[in-house]
Amino acid sequence: MKKVGIMAYGITPFTKEDQKIESILLKSAKNLFKNNPQINRNDIDAVLVSTNNNSKYLSPVLSEMIDIQPKIAHSIESLCNSGTNSIVSAYSYIASGLADMVLISGAERYDSPGQILEWDNSRGEYKHPIFWASIFTKSYKREFSISEEDLAIVPVKNHKQAKENPNAISNKIFSIQDVVNSKKLTEDIRLLDCSRPCTGSASIILASEATIRKNTDEPVWIAGIGQKTTSAGFTKNMSLSSMESTKLAGNAALKMANRTITDVDVAEIHDAFSVCEPMALESLGFSNLGNGINTIKELHETNNFKINPRGGLLGSGHPLGATGIAQTIEITQQIQSKANNRQVDNVNIGLVHNMSAAATSSTVLVLEK
Repeated sequence: MKKVGIMAYGITPFTKEDQKIESILLKSAKNLFKNNPQINRNDIDAVLVSTNNNSKYLSPVLSEMIDIQPKIAHSIESLCNSGTNSIVSAYSYIASGLADMVLISGAERYDSPGQILEWDNSRGEYKHPIFWASIFTKSYKREFSISEEDLAIVPVKNHKQAKENPNAISNKIFSIQDVVNSKKLTEDIRLLDCSRPCTGSASIILASEATIRKNTDEPVWIAGIGQKTTSAGFTKNMSLSSMESTKLAGNAALKMANRTITDVDVAEIHDAFSVCEPMALESLGFSNLGNGINTIKELHETNNFKINPRGGLLGSGHPLGATGIAQTIEITQQIQSKANNRQVDNVNIGLVHNMSAAATSSTVLVLEK
């Protein structure tokens, strides 16, 4: 199987602006080509668009706007992990020989239809993600004797780290009391426990080894991929205080990369809500069950950016189709030592965790030098 890596990337600031989805897509693609003028657009075999926007034919539209006539062009929708699913599709095209270079662009508006889970009748009238987050939070707090103040350390840490990310929607630092006293949305969820839907775009180019070696001196390789869908409906979850799909996807990605979790130097974790970060850390094996919060406290107190250096979804914002790509760009920059004030020391191996709909599906990528 061919070796596949990341050759180039571009990203826009995440905002609340009201822009057309086509314009948002174009911005990060243009940013990518501006920063990588050596890339010949005629060499791009496939253009994949990651979005939950209901606009049609976006991949051919983007291809025309950036003057590409690809062999393969289509969109990928998978709620919050659309971005990493698109990267896996691009990897597959290259590894199989169907393509040599693939552009993936992910974008979302602040009002994405992917935010409301209309199709899941098991949720009754509770279609908004804050309701599954409430159930997770109540269950996790009860099972492991976690307080509101304990859980509040997650947004406190991630907003602090987002201040070092010029593309993040948040530029504020919050205290534990700020989080606990923020607007109460449900019995267990406060406003600052939630990631913010926003407008934003991220683009990345994957290519075969031979093509990457011709175009960059700083390749980052996709060493491991894990994907798992356990269900669509939330009520099929095996546990309300851990993430089964994340555990299985993480194990698969690490096995493919011939690594263990202790080899990982930096990770992007899908913290759609405060409770998601400790649950994911435990499901991936970074922490023992019930100990994720202690890991997060230690990282925060020592100013260690190992987990969610760009501020996570809580600090950066969450434009659904762009999130997984933005996470992958962050880990790429960390491996290339280009993360500026967010830089973690001595990064060789990074992990991306991207999930959807209460972890009913998860994608995990392992990247390395």
